[in-house]
Amino acid sequence: MSAETARHPQGILDTSTVIFLNRLPNAEVLPIVPLVTAITLAELSVGPLVATSEIERARRQAHLQQAEADFGPLPFDDVAARAFGGVSASLRELGRKPAARTYDAMIAAVALANRLPIYTCNPDDFEGIEGLEVVPIPVPA
Repeated sequence: MSAETARHPQGILDTSTVIFLNRLPNAEVLPIVPLVTAITLAELSVGPLVATSEIERARRQAHLQQAEADFGPLPFDDVAARAFGGVSASLRELGRKPAARTYDAMIAAVALANRLPIYTCNPDDFEGIEGLEVVPIPVPA
């Protein structure tokens, strides 16, 4: 989003953005009210369980708990479930396998169901999903 573009009143932070949230140099790149989905919290909950060291496990657990404390997640509800069909069809039309990007596809479906943009450090993950507004967030150094 350029400096000339007004900030969205609300937007969904995908998992990559939540991971980098405390390292973003400028909060002005985010929506005024940042939201997350239950899928992001589910994805973050995997992190501590697959960490290869106790230090990394503790870091990931703290990050998960902070995200849970900071956000009341949007659910993957019946409207999102219907939107997921369109997301999957868009990905298939591009020759991409929706199953390989299930978390991203579900997050996109929640965004579409709620008519919200997605803020992501990985915009290519959402490329080609019909009707989805994607706001790229620079990966912090």
